[in-house]
Amino acid sequence: MRRRRTTQAGAAAVAVLASLLAGPAAGTARAAAPEQLVIDLATDTGAFHGGASGSLYGLYGDGVPSRNLIEGMHLRTVSTKAQDGPQHPGADALEILPPFVDSGGKDVYIYMTDIYRGFPYQWPGADGPARLADFKERIRKQVAQVKTMGRYKDHVVYVPFNEPEGNMFGTGDWSYDKVSWLDDPRQFFAAWKEVHHLIRSLDPDARIAGPNTSQLFGQVKGFLQYAKDNDVVPDVMTWHELSSPAAVRTNVARYRGWEKEIGIGPLPVNVNEYGHNYHLSVPGQVVQWVSAIEESKIDADLAYWNIDGNLNDSAVEANKGNGQWWLFNAYGRMSGHTVRVTAPHPNVQYTLQGLATLDEDKKQSRALFGGKSGDADVVFRNVDPGLFGTTVRATVQEIPWTGQVGDSAQPLRLADRKIEVGADGTVTLPMRDMNEMSAYQVILSPGGSGGAPAAPSVSWRGTYEAEDATYTGSGYSRNGPEGTPSNVGRFATSGAYNVGGLRTGSDGVLAFDVEVPEDGTYDLSVFANSFNQYHLVKEQGPTNVFLRVDGEAPQELRLPLGYKWVVWGHTDTTVELTAGRHRITLAAQDPELGVTKGDAIIDKIDLALRDGDVTRPAVYEAEYATLDGTRPVYTRSGTSGPGTVPLAGGASTTFWVHSPADGESTVSIDHLGGGRASLALNGEKLSTYPVGGAGKGTDTVRLFLSGGVNKITLTGVSGRLNLDRLRVAPSRGTLEPTVHQAENGSLTGAARATDAYGFAAGGKAVTDIGDGKANALAVDVTAARAGRHALTIRYSNAEQAPATHYNPDPVARHADLSVDGGPARRVLFPTTFHFNDFRELTVPVTLKEGTNRLTFTAEELPDFDGDTYNQYGQRSPYAPVIDQIAVTPLASR
Repeated sequence: MRRRRTTQAGAAAVAVLASLLAGPAAGTARAAAPEQLVIDLATDTGAFHGGASGSLYGLYGDGVPSRNLIEGMHLRTVSTKAQDGPQHPGADALEILPPFVDSGGKDVYIYMTDIYRGFPYQWPGADGPARLADFKERIRKQVAQVKTMGRYKDHVVYVPFNEPEGNMFGTGDWSYDKVSWLDDPRQFFAAWKEVHHLIRSLDPDARIAGPNTSQLFGQVKGFLQYAKDNDVVPDVMTWHELSSPAAVRTNVARYRGWEKEIGIGPLPVNVNEYGHNYHLSVPGQVVQWVSAIEESKIDADLAYWNIDGNLNDSAVEANKGNGQWWLFNAYGRMSGHTVRVTAPHPNVQYTLQGLATLDEDKKQSRALFGGKSGDADVVFRNVDPGLFGTTVRATVQEIPWTGQVGDSAQPLRLADRKIEVGADGTVTLPMRDMNEMSAYQVILSPGGSGGAPAAPSVSWRGTYEAEDATYTGSGYSRNGPEGTPSNVGRFATSGAYNVGGLRTGSDGVLAFDVEVPEDGTYDLSVFANSFNQYHLVKEQGPTNVFLRVDGEAPQELRLPLGYKWVVWGHTDTTVELTAGRHRITLAAQDPELGVTKGDAIIDKIDLALRDGDVTRPAVYEAEYATLDGTRPVYTRSGTSGPGTVPLAGGASTTFWVHSPADGESTVSIDHLGGGRASLALNGEKLSTYPVGGAGKGTDTVRLFLSGGVNKITLTGVSGRLNLDRLRVAPSRGTLEPTVHQAENGSLTGAARATDAYGFAAGGKAVTDIGDGKANALAVDVTAARAGRHALTIRYSNAEQAPATHYNPDPVARHADLSVDGGPARRVLFPTTFHFNDFRELTVPVTLKEGTNRLTFTAEELPDFDGDTYNQYGQRSPYAPVIDQIAVTPLASR
C-alpha cells in the first residue's frame, strides 16, 4: 500500500476541475498516460440487480441496526441463524424477518444448522443416524415456526447445511461418520435428499438453498447431478467466496457451465459469504467485490468476522453509517441496466475496478469505482446525444474510508461540471491523486440549462500518518504491517502501520508537523482505537489523551473503543491555525488537564479547512435522489442542478440525509412550484407541514434529525410540484430539548443511581433496571403541545456473552418503554463497548400536552415458544445504564 504523508488542497477535486476546464494541451507529449477505466454506454450487460447488498448476521433485531440503515443500504438478502439458535446473541431469523422485509428486503436465508452451539456444530447423538434424526426434529420445529409468520413466510429461504465438508459431513469429531463428503458423498447426498423431502412435506412452497460449501468445489458438480436425478435440486444455489473478486466471476461462469451440462436451471445464486477483514469497511476494497458480483448478476452476503447487528462493519451504533454504508447506499441507488466496464487490469484485485449503469428513463449514467491510488482517466464512450444532448453535467464524489466504527458524512463532492461531449461521443474525467481506500462515484446527466455548478464540499484537506510523526517519551511501538493483500485476515489501516504508547503511566508525546494554506478553523479527526477488553482499558473505558497546537490551547480527547485491536474509529474536534507550519501533539500527560488512563493506538490524523465550502448547507439534488413514480426533467431553467423532479399525486422522492448528531437541523426545500407535497421524516408523516405552492419558492422546516442517517421523503398530493433540491444545515433555537437526569427520576425495586461511571453527565446514572418489571425507572416529562416528539436516551451497554469462537458476542440490551402506563414498546440498545462509554439513541414518542410519565422496565425475552429461555446469556434481562433523557419536538416551521 502507498503511504500518503499529506493530501494537499483537496487535490482530487482541484485536479478534476482544472482538467475539465482546460482540456488537453495541443502538441503536448506525455511520458506515461494515466490508466483508463472505460465505460461503454452502448453495451447493455443486463438489468441492474443490486445483489451485492447482502449480509451474513448483519441484523441483530428490530432497531439494531435501524430501519433507516437497512433501507438506505438497499439490503437485498440476509443470512442468519435459526430462531433461538445459540450460535450468537441476536440475529434470530423470525425476529429480524419483519423489520427486514418492511424495510425493502427480499429474502432471509435461515442457517438451519445454527440451531446448534459451536462450530463445528455440536449436534448430539451416539452416531451419524442418531445425529441426523435429532437434526430432522429440529428442522420440523423450525419450519412450523416459519409457517406462523403470515405474509413474511414468502421471504424465507431454508439453508439445511452450512459448509458441510468441514462440519456435519467432514472428518472431525462432530461429523456424521468422520468421512468427508468430498471423498465419499453418499451419506451427505442421502441426508440432503431426506432433509429436502422433509422440508417440502412440511411446506410445499418452501424454497431450499444449498449445498452452501465453503467454496465452489469441483465435487459440487456431482451434487447437482445427484440432485437432478433424485428431484431434489436446490431452489437457490449457494456457496462462499472467501478468496477474491476474481474468483466470483470465474466460479459463477464455471457453475453456469455445469448447469448447461447437467440440464438444470439457471438457478438464482447467492454467494452468502464474501470478503475479509482487510476488505470490510473499506469502500475502495469492497467496490472491487461489488463490481464482480453485479457483473455476475447474483446475490451475495458480506462475511461475518466480527460482531453481529452492524451490517458487517457498515453500521456505527444504531443509526450511523461508515464509508462502506455510503458505498452501498450509492450502489443501491443505481437503476436501469448495467453497461460494459473495461478496467485497466480486468478482473485483477487491488487494481482499479468499477461498475456502471445507464437509465434511459432517468437520462442518467452512474459509475462506482476504486481500488487504486494515484491517477486514472474515467472514459465514458458512446454518450448518446439524443439522450444527454451535446453537453453533460458530471458530478464527481468521493466515499472515503472512515474506519470500522467511525461515522461518515454523505459522500464528498469533488467536482460538479458541464462538459461538452466529444465529436466521437466520448467524455473523459481525469481523476487525480485518488486514494485506494476510497470509492468514487460519477453521475452523468444532461447538461441542460440547469444552475451554476456546485463548489467542492471541501477545499483543503491533509492526512498525516502516525508512523511518520515524531514520538518522544516512553512506551513507543510502531505496529504493523496490519492488513495487506497478503494478510487479508488483519484489519485495514491507513498506511498499513499505527503507533502505540499513549497509555496509563506513559509520558509519551506523538507530534505531527502540519502545514496549512490559510488562517482559519480546521476540522481535526484523530483515527484511533482502544480494545474494550484490554486490561488497561477496562478500568475507565475510552482512553483519554491530550491535544495541543504548538504547545497551546489544550484539549482532552476521548478516543474510540472497538471490539478488537486495530478496529478504527475517529474522535473529532476543531483547532485554530494560521497559515504555515504547526505542530499538533497528542500526549499522555498534560500539566493543566491530567493524565491518560487506558491504552490507545493511533493510525493518522485528518485536517480539513472549515471554510464556506464546509459550513454552507449540504445540498441534496432531487434528480439524484431515490425516485418512485416519477423521473427527472432537465429542460427547466432556474434550477440548482441539472433539473427537477415533478411530484404528481403519489409520486415520491426520498433523500438519505446525514446529521452529525441528534438534534435540530434546518431543512430548506427548494422548488419551482406547480403543486404541493407532503413531508415525512424517518417514516413519520408530518401532515401539518405541506410543501410547495403555485410559484417558485423555498419551504423551510426545522426537523429533529437523528445522529447518522435520516430518511426524508416528499410525496405529491396535489398538482405537480417541481422539486429542485434539499439544503440541510444543523441549527438551534427552535426545537429546544428538555433534558432530564435519570437519577432524578422515580426508582423502584433494585434500580439505583450510581456514581461508578465518571463519563455520565452530572456524574451519575441509573443501573439495574430490569430483571423484572418491579425494577424500573420512571421520569416525568412536560410537552408544550401534544404530538410526536423525539426521545433521546443517553445510555451505555457493555454486556457480552461467552463466545465459542472468533466472533465477539456483545449483547444488545433492551428497555420496555411505556408512556403514561400505555402498552410498552421494546427498544434495543446496541453495545457501547464499555459501561463508561455513553451514546445517544433517539426514538419517536407521542406525548400529550402537559406532564407525561415515561417508564423504563426490562425482562428477559423467552424463546419463540414462549416457555423456554436461552441458557448462554444471549438474551439480557436488563435495560442499559441510563444517564439522561431529552425530549424534543419533532418538527416546527
